[in-house]
Amino acid sequence: MEYIRVTKENLRKEHICCAIANDNDVQVSSKKAWLADRFDDGLVFLKSTERGKCFIEYLPAENAWNPVDAPGYTYIDCLWVSGSLKGHGYSNDLLAACIEDSREKGRKGLCILSSAKKKPFLSDPKYLSHKGFRVADAASNGIELWYLPFTPDARPPRFLPHAKDPHVGEKGYVLFYTDQCPFNAKYVPIVEETAKENGIPFRAIRLKSRDEARSAPTPVTTYALFFDGEYLTNEQMNAAKFLKLAAR
Repeated sequence: MEYIRVTKENLRKEHICCAIANDNDVQVSSKKAWLADRFDDGLVFLKSTERGKCFIEYLPAENAWNPVDAPGYTYIDCLWVSGSLKGHGYSNDLLAACIEDSREKGRKGLCILSSAKKKPFLSDPKYLSHKGFRVADAASNGIELWYLPFTPDARPPRFLPHAKDPHVGEKGYVLFYTDQCPFNAKYVPIVEETAKENGIPFRAIRLKSRDEARSAPTPVTTYALFFDGEYLTNEQMNAAKFLKLAAR
């Protein structure tokens, strides 16, 4: 497998793996706009040359759009290999490239979100454990911060205090999300409209900056849905899924 690093210079022409290829699609344009603004923050987007979902996205943890205290670490936004590309060692390739790059940059180690049991869109804890990662911190909703230190004396990263017990002081459905995930550009408006048509209290809060994301009351900021103040899920919804959830 060959890999290519997406940069400001080639972003316009490169397929970004986890969204459809048409640059006129709102999902692609929103993700590419988000990426373009992150490259100056040290973000790296490394992907396979084949079409498909096979990539890793990471940046210095100080610039992560998540409420983590991890100075000196590299934060992995996403490590995703799916479909027919699974089972060929590509995750190992991408992770190894991230480790090598991070060591060369003098980082203390890696950190990434996961959970005690596999959750949608989060890295598999079994895989992370196999690669030497261990749990550094955990929130009350089961989301965990895993880390791979490069030296024995590296201080483990932590969640910021306000993200340790995810709650919001608002009734109805409240969604926090960012443009990091391209699917939000399409499906968040669909759920908003579905909620409106069915008289379901729903408010979507788009986190538009690193500071806003770091201040969010949830470890997962790409998509975090609450109901009557309680955290529900990080799994993205289409209209049918949302109505099924609301009918419970």
